[in-house]
Amino acid sequence: MAKNKDDWKERLGVVYSTNQNFDYETETEDEEKTLPPKQQNLRVMLDKRNRKGKAVTLVTNFVGQESDLKELGKKLKSKCGVGGSVKNGEIIIQGDFRDRIVTILKSDGYKVKKSG
Repeated sequence: MAKNKDDWKERLGVVYSTNQNFDYETETEDEEKTLPPKQQNLRVMLDKRNRKGKAVTLVTNFVGQESDLKELGKKLKSKCGVGGSVKNGEIIIQGDFRDRIVTILKSDGYKVKKSG
């Protein structure tokens, strides 16, 4: 276990142990393994809610690690030539690029459904 300078914050609720061989182990969350593109069921939709009337394209239902989702989001943003972000397991692309994103994802082997 690598010692982290903020390690003590994770042990705030632990009672003192007199055992000299005691080694506190933190629980680590296992991220989901990223499914191959053919097993992904992505949904591409247009959203205008809570965005001051601006339209964004959402890509949802990605199953996998956050790093892989960010990589896919970066690829889609560069292919569309616009900005966007990756939040809460969704890829947000500025503007209405549903058709282009569906084409890009299908060419990469993803199962995609356009809705909205």
